Amino acid sequence: MEYVKLGNTDLEVSRITFGAMELGGGNAFAGGAHHWEVKSDEENMKLLRTAFEKGINSFDTAEIYGAGHSEWVVGKSLQDIRKDCIIATKVSPHHLRPKDIRMALAQSMFRLKTDYIDLYYIHAPSKEIPIADSMSELNKLKQEGIIRAIGVSNFSLEQLKEAMNYGQIDAIQPEYNLLQRKIEQDPLGYCQDNHISIMSYNSIAKGILTGVFHHGKQVSDFRKERPLFQPESLNVTRELIDAMQDIAEAKGATLAQVAIHWLFHQPGFTSAIIGTQNEKHFLDNVKAVDIQLSNDEVAHLDTVSRKVLAELGQ
Repeated sequence: MEYVKLGNTDLEVSRITFGAMELGGGNAFAGGAHHWEVKSDEENMKLLRTAFEKGINSFDTAEIYGAGHSEWVVGKSLQDIRKDCIIATKVSPHHLRPKDIRMALAQSMFRLKTDYIDLYYIHAPSKEIPIADSMSELNKLKQEGIIRAIGVSNFSLEQLKEAMNYGQIDAIQPEYNLLQRKIEQDPLGYCQDNHISIMSYNSIAKGILTGVFHHGKQVSDFRKERPLFQPESLNVTRELIDAMQDIAEAKGATLAQVAIHWLFHQPGFTSAIIGTQNEKHFLDNVKAVDIQLSNDEVAHLDTVSRKVLAELGQ
């Protein structure tokens, strides 16, 4: 496993971060739209330990994942190795008033069985609560040693710059993959200039970049309503899947490994958040760190990706 410095901190995170959203059963932030069947807590705790044994020290959760259940599973699993882990969790946008931040953080730490959080994200900006108020409280918590770094998720460049006016942001968590590259048009350069880490979610585009949906697998969950999963989009994106397949076959790798490793070649990129309850899929995805893509292969994927995105009107 490779490790990368987190922002301006002295923390180092693994190139793969374990994303624990599925372990809670759903994402309340999506209005119930994101929901998974959950394996037993025992199975998921075993998977978290397996991840740690494979060199992963970075774990990502949030208070809204399963109404806190994801945090509980992470905390229970990692309790005895807490000092060797970098744990990130997130405060919900409706908890961004100073007193609410402190209360939400206390509850998250209780579930996570810890007295500090390594990376505390604002999960999404609030339309009502000034970022200055939220950052003031986060800065106090950082000074008190209760959190070690501040991050933001789902922020635009303008929102990120505003937050930076009031304190140091060490990480952002955007959607980023070969089919979702909007971050490159806005915050990416700013993050590079200001040493802000990029921690991507949906690193394999909710499974599209595994290629299975281009070969007959049916979508039976919330994804069936998403544009990328529609038949016309699958027809367009097949060109990218085919290009990835050629490289994967030459490397003896999976498409998911190629998709994840492509991220490692992007400027300023830090860690790919990978979330699954399937141990085999997870272990396969971890091997993305070990494959090698040449500059020509990365450039080819970049070219095909841009062509496909243009055809999709993105």
